[in-house]
Amino acid sequence: MDALDRVVKPKTKRAKRFLEKREPKLSENVKNAMLIKGGNANLLVTQVLRDVYALKKPYGVLYKKKNITRPFEDQTSLEFFSKKSDCSLFMFGSHNKKRPNNLVIGRMYDYHVLDMIELGIEKFVSLKDIKNSKCPEGTKPMLIFAGDDFDVTEDYRRLKNLLIDFFRGPTVSNIRLAGLEYVLHFTALNGKIYFRSYKLLLKKSGCKTPRIELEEMGPSLDLVLRRTHLASDDLYKLSMKMPKALKPKKKKNVSHDTFGTTYGRIHMQKQDLSKLQTRKMKGLKKRPAERITEDQEKKSKRIKKN
Repeated sequence: MDALDRVVKPKTKRAKRFLEKREPKLSENVKNAMLIKGGNANLLVTQVLRDVYALKKPYGVLYKKKNITRPFEDQTSLEFFSKKSDCSLFMFGSHNKKRPNNLVIGRMYDYHVLDMIELGIEKFVSLKDIKNSKCPEGTKPMLIFAGDDFDVTEDYRRLKNLLIDFFRGPTVSNIRLAGLEYVLHFTALNGKIYFRSYKLLLKKSGCKTPRIELEEMGPSLDLVLRRTHLASDDLYKLSMKMPKALKPKKKKNVSHDTFGTTYGRIHMQKQDLSKLQTRKMKGLKKRPAERITEDQEKKSKRIKKN
């Protein structure tokens, strides 16, 4: 049995709190990411990992030492690091003659590799190279995906889902306009993925809604899709399963539209509108001449019947 798999009984209150944080919860903690250097990672790959770590702070762990491992051949070391650092996302950087400037991005399910995708770096511009103001640490980004491949191709669809999982940050209930500070833009075009990062500037427009300008902040990456290791459909559905306690209870005869408006359906018996009591108004009262004509019509109808 692995040292991390055995049942550990806490001896101190601090150890007890530490283990309680790692216990399964209905509302899970924010997913942390670990960034690992391979045994032959070059300067470019190392700088990419540092820049991604700067975007992920404080929900990331950067391993500074080199680790000799190959994720597509043996995942035991990744699973060990995942359990040790309590991270469900990972990014592994390596470099060799066959696959230069290589990045592997993936995620875990129950401390086992669920799926991972290998990307090749063709062009890279660092955070340091772009001399603009940066966003503060822990800012939640806005994610934009452009390109038909993200909706058509299965590999690109999984990559989109993986990138959302990797960069989404904490779940928030309310958003204020001033909190929308930077954008991560992913474009799939001609077999390449273009990753750009922009800072969002709110300018005066003369009305309530401000004018928006984008200023490139960095990092900037041109990526190529290489190998993929995707989970089976059954395992993928199992990982997406929602606990029963979190599922909203269905209410009868209540529906919602795309804008969140609630509609209710009421079932009633058939009403006799002739007996309906309406509000009495002076403006609706009949004039004496109208009453006389009505009385005459009623009398004429009675005479005809007789």
